[in-house]
Amino acid sequence: MDMNDILNQWDKIKKQEKNKSKTASTPQVSHKKANAPSLEEKQLEKAMKSERDFEKMIKEQNERHVNKMEQWLRLYGVVDKDKIAEEHQQSSKLADRQYLIQMKPEARLDLHGMRQEEAKEHLNYFITDCISKGIRKVIVVHGKGIHTTGTDPVLGELVRKFIESDKRCGTSGHPKSKSEGGTGATWIILKY
Repeated sequence: MDMNDILNQWDKIKKQEKNKSKTASTPQVSHKKANAPSLEEKQLEKAMKSERDFEKMIKEQNERHVNKMEQWLRLYGVVDKDKIAEEHQQSSKLADRQYLIQMKPEARLDLHGMRQEEAKEHLNYFITDCISKGIRKVIVVHGKGIHTTGTDPVLGELVRKFIESDKRCGTSGHPKSKSEGGTGATWIILKY
């Protein structure tokens, strides 16, 4: 209930009192019980009661003591600063290029024994799947081309061209250790 409602009720009460004084001067025949209140009296009593209830409610709210800390927490809530700092540190770590280059690959694809078209399809599907899973660094094993009958390793060149043409692939390189594949494998950092 706002101030406008209170003023409207006040105007109704005043009009009823004015109407009551006018009707009191003219004689009326009533078929009601002797001490029963009239319709105007009932409405006036109802309006007065609602006004008293409103005043009582305002008084109770003013008397109620609210803990300042509790009031502040209700307004602004609780913020977990440690969690926010941790998330920021993690996101900045993933954005740091050196960290990504040194990080171990999270997924691996082996293209040994595949033909060029088959290898290209597998590579495309593999990159799509890794991006949907949120993987940042992958390794593709293509071999050194020792068993190839041509002069150049076919799959290594295919992987290099795929990386250059696909916008989802970022920085790439060969692992330093031979146990991880050496020049027969290529790691790729995926873009998001």
